Amino acid sequence: MSKRTLGTLLILLTIATLVLAAMPAFADSQVRIVRLSNVEGTVKVDRNNGSGYENAFLNMPMVEGMKLATKDDGRAEIEFEDGSTVRVTPKTSLEFSALSLRDSGARVTTVTVRAGQAYVNFLAKQKDEEFRVAFSNETIPLTRDAHIRVDVDSSDAVVAVFKGDIQVQGPSGTVDLSKNKSATFDLLAGDKYTIAKNIEEDPFDAWDKQQTKYQQEYARKGSYNDYPYGYGVSDLNYYGSYYNVPGYGWMWQPYFTGVGWSPFADGAWMFYPGFGYTWVSAYPWGWMPYRYGSWALVPGYGWMWAPGAFAGGWYTVPRLTNPPNRFPVPRPPQQGSATVTVGHPVLTTGGPQRVLVQNGSAGLGVPRGTVSNLGKVSREVQRGGTVTVRTAPPSRGMSPVTSGASASSGSHASGGGPSRATAGSHVSTGSSSGGHMSTGGGGRTGGSSGGGHSSPPSRPR
Repeated sequence: MSKRTLGTLLILLTIATLVLAAMPAFADSQVRIVRLSNVEGTVKVDRNNGSGYENAFLNMPMVEGMKLATKDDGRAEIEFEDGSTVRVTPKTSLEFSALSLRDSGARVTTVTVRAGQAYVNFLAKQKDEEFRVAFSNETIPLTRDAHIRVDVDSSDAVVAVFKGDIQVQGPSGTVDLSKNKSATFDLLAGDKYTIAKNIEEDPFDAWDKQQTKYQQEYARKGSYNDYPYGYGVSDLNYYGSYYNVPGYGWMWQPYFTGVGWSPFADGAWMFYPGFGYTWVSAYPWGWMPYRYGSWALVPGYGWMWAPGAFAGGWYTVPRLTNPPNRFPVPRPPQQGSATVTVGHPVLTTGGPQRVLVQNGSAGLGVPRGTVSNLGKVSREVQRGGTVTVRTAPPSRGMSPVTSGASASSGSHASGGGPSRATAGSHVSTGSSSGGHMSTGGGGRTGGSSGGGHSSPPSRPR
């Protein structure tokens, strides 16, 4: 090797070394895919963008640094990629102190409970996952399946364990807690603690239990299970059904949709620093179909969602397959950062109410888990045009009601008042947004409740 060649190599090596030294380290990514999966009453969020607290939207993506607060009538649920959940009751505030990914792909989560009450149902599906619940000076690292309740006020905090074994780490040492035990921490005396061999029952335990039951029951009812994530699946199985459509493969469609229904009629464009505008759907099932896969307008059947394309990350703008020329492709605002609403994106659920279910509503306004067979109700809507259902929200400790036009008006849900479904009654919902439900065509709306089908739906009449 000549001196000139050797000198050239040394120069190139020096340049490469300087370039690598100037490059930033491969930092942890904040691209987590966590959603606000249930909103009841008044719930506020701070997106950490300088705007302060604002009204929360169902299906909002939750990112690192965001804060959430519920008012006197507010409750909310946050669902993580693996199906783990955090549920908060009224007068609660918490912060997502960490929502990130290690270079290895391991998820890092820290949920800090500032005040109020939070139920945490952790599912250990990833070995190297780091999931922590923090309050005051204490931290609860969760590594195995666990279901806990954390209550925090100005003077003390109580941790109760419904399932699993946990450790609470703090200035007073490590506290080991097993199932059906609780610990009280004195926040005014260095977090000194006492352990009880029982759990004091709380009025919201029934609500948390009912929501957990809903997630578990409907997660297993779908006929399509090839999802890499565990969240949003229960809502797909409850609010719609799967069909094997010739030429399209497995497709999902919500109940109560006519040919004229559009999946982009109700929602909001919300701005997230680093991501830009993201579409947030108002439909109770509206998470996974707008983050993955694509929508297609299937001739004769209307809009259907095709699962898939999970490997490439999540979409901020919904994907469409061969959209018709007459249909405007949903596009985010070109500039600014203000939230832009479309239709009626905010629908909260509360006490017992009558819900008018009609074609084209796609489940909007029907609280999840409150009607035992939406597929049956959907068939009644197809025949009669509308069905009025009196729901009994799980938060009131009432079992879901079985609905249908043939149900007698005197039937009762256990633990509550009358529950009925009658065809043709035009009774508006009790939602705060006015219960808007756009009507659509008379297309196929039936199907079994979460059971799926191996054949395509019947064609519209």
